[in-house]
Amino acid sequence: MADLLNVIISSEKRRNLLLLLKNKSQTWDDIKIRLNVTATGMLPQIRILEEEGLIIKSGRSYSLTDLGHLLVHFLEPFITTWTVIETEKEFWQTHDISVLPKDLLLRIRELGAIQVIESSDEEIYESHKHFQDSVLNSRSLQGIAHMVHPIYPDLFLRLARTGAQTGLIVTRKVFNIVKGKYSQQLSEWLRFSNASMYVLDEDIKFSFIVTDKYLSLTLFYHNGVFDSKRDLISSDPSALKWGEDLFTYYMNRSQKIEMLEKAPSKN
Repeated sequence: MADLLNVIISSEKRRNLLLLLKNKSQTWDDIKIRLNVTATGMLPQIRILEEEGLIIKSGRSYSLTDLGHLLVHFLEPFITTWTVIETEKEFWQTHDISVLPKDLLLRIRELGAIQVIESSDEEIYESHKHFQDSVLNSRSLQGIAHMVHPIYPDLFLRLARTGAQTGLIVTRKVFNIVKGKYSQQLSEWLRFSNASMYVLDEDIKFSFIVTDKYLSLTLFYHNGVFDSKRDLISSDPSALKWGEDLFTYYMNRSQKIEMLEKAPSKN
């Protein structure tokens, strides 16, 4: 079994082919186009999978054997999870992912085609400006903030004015800071029917934003220092659904703020 497992996971081309064949057979031309491979690079991998009894050729098409279907069914979650981790392994190794809800962490494969965007000290302001420019055309924006960033009050207000659905979850401490420093923007934002703010009486050790176009996740290092320079992003539909579920998880644990003057204060 160890040798068979090695056959499956040690080659990206073999992994991609097995996943491609999961739902239906593919011709050689389909395989070349869908996987962007050449005959020189792919045909040896096909022969290995044939020899292991995982795929079979019928006419001009390749398909999974019964054994191939069985293994891919159980291995697909592992393969996709492993791919997400391997793509940005250093990021996952050095950051505290234990802060994410267990059910969402176990679905981390849904983040799909991820990448880490890193800014230098000199570019941090520009990265925030780029982020702001990127989300201004979004139809929805939901986020969790463990700290106050000066661009957020105006950003959420501008989006609400355009009709975009906006939602933000903050800690009690962050809410009190926003209420004190940005009361005018907060009061106007909360008057929009498409704006929702929630206060969570728990500590949050990450920040994230999900729009109808992309997800951005920012984590702490294991030593407790917030990594303000690196964001993990994805635009995969499954990642957007993952982000929406993450927001809902904390929203259900939070208290909604209806109006600023009625905002609850901690006893």
